[in-house]
Amino acid sequence: MAYSGKFKPKNLHKYKGDWRKIKFRSLWERACFRWLDANPRVKYWNSEEIIIPYMCPTDRKMHRYFMDLYIEFHSGDKYLIEVKPEAQTKPPAPGKRKTKRFITETLTYAKNDAKWRAATQFAKDNGLTFEIWTERTLRNMGIPVGTPKTKRRKK
Repeated sequence: MAYSGKFKPKNLHKYKGDWRKIKFRSLWERACFRWLDANPRVKYWNSEEIIIPYMCPTDRKMHRYFMDLYIEFHSGDKYLIEVKPEAQTKPPAPGKRKTKRFITETLTYAKNDAKWRAATQFAKDNGLTFEIWTERTLRNMGIPVGTPKTKRRKK
């Protein structure tokens, strides 16, 4: 099973943007796309159609943050959503040594934190709510997040 690929919604009228460009980059994103497409409470949605500029602290340059999801419900509530593993939403715990992995995780977290601060401000300025959906969030919403089962070989 591919962990990335193209997604074609069944309800094209709900997708606000070019549905031919929808790409999932994880099975969790694909599960979200399916949920959004099938959910009768969702009026519109899109993926990576909203771009937010942000200053990255690791190189002190401006970059573009492509939001994972924009969702508008029939209730009028509008959301910007980042789909991320829960482990990547927290700063890395310092180890005894400053390993290469620790440094990489620290820089990645700093970049993500800058994106999320920019998204929070953009959402506030535009009457939206910014949220990060993790595997726990998806499970609580009833969105399946299991990993694909591997076939066992018969002995």
